[in-house]
Amino acid sequence: MKRKNMSGQITAELRESAALKEWAARNLVAEIQKAVREITAAFRRGRKVILFGNGGSAADAQHIAAELVGRFMLERRPLPAIALSTNSSVVTAIGNDYGFETVFSRQIAGLAEKGDVAVGISTTGNSLNVIEGIKTAKKIGCRTIGFSGGNGGKMKNLTDVKFCIPSGKSPRIQEAHITIGHIICAMVEKELFGR
Repeated sequence: MKRKNMSGQITAELRESAALKEWAARNLVAEIQKAVREITAAFRRGRKVILFGNGGSAADAQHIAAELVGRFMLERRPLPAIALSTNSSVVTAIGNDYGFETVFSRQIAGLAEKGDVAVGISTTGNSLNVIEGIKTAKKIGCRTIGFSGGNGGKMKNLTDVKFCIPSGKSPRIQEAHITIGHIICAMVEKELFGR
């Protein structure tokens, strides 16, 4: 690839990512506030946040859980959050014994309690194991947050809070997802520990 062509492509990718974040700033502020209220209320009641997704979305789930348990911007006590993709023995045992579509729903059934917040992440909105995890969480009485892309897929109408990024490109969707996740972490910290 010629240097000039590469430079143009890099600029276009950065602008495409920025445009989706601008779209989120115009369209998702109320939904972000709703997510912050749900998560803050759960933590105040002694409940937890459970996050799950596949591939890059699994990494996003782990990233957000780490920000909550460790810290984001403020020095404070740890908050109870768990990403369901981190225990490879559990994931592979459930996948082998019951099928990959149950790797999150079975963990939710074992770990979630009424009043917890379940966060499902799928760039297409069609990941069956994420959908099954959300459905199980709702049966238990969890509040649910969905991160998706495109037209929202099958997750579109399943969750209490929805973040659907209007793109068909997984990298761009994930970049918007993690930005929203970081904003939620910052606002939750401010609500719970800010002076």
